[in-house]
Amino acid sequence: MSSTDRRSVAPEPYVPIVARSRTFDRPVTPVAYDCVTVAVVRSGSAIVFSEFGARPVALGDVITLNSHTLCGYEPEGWTTLTTLYLDRDYLVDQVFWQHAALLADRLDADDFLDQVYSVPAQVLRLGDDRASLLMPWLDELTALSLDGPGPDRFYRMQSLVFAVLDVLIPFVQTTPPPIRTSESQRARIIPAAPRLRQFLPLRVEAAQARDLLRESPGAPWTLGTLAEQVHLSQKQLSRVFVEAYGKTPLAYLTMLRVERMAELLRDGELSVGAAGRAVGWSSRSRAAEAFRQCVGVTPQQYRAQVRVTTRS
Repeated sequence: MSSTDRRSVAPEPYVPIVARSRTFDRPVTPVAYDCVTVAVVRSGSAIVFSEFGARPVALGDVITLNSHTLCGYEPEGWTTLTTLYLDRDYLVDQVFWQHAALLADRLDADDFLDQVYSVPAQVLRLGDDRASLLMPWLDELTALSLDGPGPDRFYRMQSLVFAVLDVLIPFVQTTPPPIRTSESQRARIIPAAPRLRQFLPLRVEAAQARDLLRESPGAPWTLGTLAEQVHLSQKQLSRVFVEAYGKTPLAYLTMLRVERMAELLRDGELSVGAAGRAVGWSSRSRAAEAFRQCVGVTPQQYRAQVRVTTRS
């Protein structure tokens, strides 16, 4: 194998955004990717095959595909496409912050993405004028992707992707989101960021309570004992803590314990019960349930996943 051949098969560095422009003059067998793809027709025309059946596409059309969705092309002579490959976890993060007022945590955002963008394959008819807006951005994204963009170019790539999505999203078919929990409910369930806090001056008592919890998450804290430590009533402490961190003190404590429990499961051989006791829970079932609510998998599944990742 020549040096040129070796370079052609060398693995690319991982990035959540990749753009590629290609011209096709022969049929492309249906293939699926484990990422979201957005293919913009630059010139020519083709018949595209996916879950929507067979559709003609030409300049001004965009094909959007959810991850693991098959799609093939049959050019009518030839066609040129620029395709964006977007890591699904990256898109979950964007949805997470885009809809922060509706979502309890990042796991909630994952489900929300599936519910709202439930149509796996779509053809968007932008028209020539709107599609022309995308071309300079797509060209720059492709150029940045050629050599594997480094972290120093990430924000530029991200800004270009956001510009493209800003044009596309009004044309995407969506499903109305389900009713979400209220702000007060989210403050009392097992939460993660976004903390739904207001950008107000931080009350000293809230910071003191947070520090106490972070220093000793395994202590048998109650709202009453914590309130005594910071010289507030329980009602006052709950109010100022939720304003600062978007969650009640005890929900915040649960989050800290789960984070510490995850460290113990990653780094040691403690049983689930022992790891739970080490972070402050006397009940194995309570520890396991809190962990599952926060992380989305059971402690046993989490440990097995970490071990597989470490071995690979």
